[in-house]
Amino acid sequence: MATELAERKGLLDSVDARTRMAGSNKMEILLFSLGTRETFGINVFKVREVGRTPHITRTPNMPKGVEGLVSLRGNVIPVLSLFNFLDHQEEPKEMGKTMMVAEYSKKTLGFLVHEVDRIIAVDWERVKTPESILSSNQGLITAITELDNGKLVSLLDVEQILSNAFGEAVIIDVPPAQVSEEVGIFFVDDSVVARKKIAEVLDRLRVKYKQAVNGAEAWTRLQGLADHAQQIGGSLRNDVRLILVDAEMPEMDGYVLTKHIKADSRFDGIPVVMHSSLSSEANRAMGQAVGVDAYVAKFDAGILADTLRPILER
Repeated sequence: MATELAERKGLLDSVDARTRMAGSNKMEILLFSLGTRETFGINVFKVREVGRTPHITRTPNMPKGVEGLVSLRGNVIPVLSLFNFLDHQEEPKEMGKTMMVAEYSKKTLGFLVHEVDRIIAVDWERVKTPESILSSNQGLITAITELDNGKLVSLLDVEQILSNAFGEAVIIDVPPAQVSEEVGIFFVDDSVVARKKIAEVLDRLRVKYKQAVNGAEAWTRLQGLADHAQQIGGSLRNDVRLILVDAEMPEMDGYVLTKHIKADSRFDGIPVVMHSSLSSEANRAMGQAVGVDAYVAKFDAGILADTLRPILER
């Protein structure tokens, strides 16, 4: 029987309790294993429940890594074996006895794992992007953090895993925004897949853009743009009409980045839109708590474009 995470740890019991973390540059991750020596983590905001794996109905022509379908509370959801997406040198032990049910970008999915461990809070400053020469698994590890005992935890890039399993979203019918050629957007996202899709939408909107791969880099670059605007006596808004931020990012998350932006008068009049795979109402409340002007769940190109277009055309 599935065990609600709220019952196990008392961490997901209310929106108010969860929104208190907004702007603290902390996140809670659920630690789990895939039957090997490595420890993995996933943001607890994505996880709805954890329990023994139910009966899986295997159907023909399933994508690689998708084990089949399960019926859960009246809904039929796909089940993915996370081990099958990773490049491991060792065989797992009793893989797939536990299933995590995750809500991701308004989709519900089952992830097969060996077992879950516990929920811990970590500082985003201690979450680092792995060096490319050390990052295996074809970019499926989006970040690394270290526990107090020195053990490393790999955070999975769920966007990349879903892209590998089901293919990338096809972007069609995005009319251009009615803006001048000088109008630009600054966006930040730590996922390679997300940055690619965002860039495609902005290209369809026909707006210029600058980008960063985490909140710390974004804040450094934004401060540089603001300093330059001051030096030439211009307005930063002439160069940056809108800032699009991810929520989960190594070193500095989107909530802290938004707080910095909103506290700096040089960014007055520049809206901040949060674009996140964390699509629950609690996450929207967290965004509102730090002052985001709009919140868009990943990834629907049409909805993203429809959110950005009227802001750009003001």
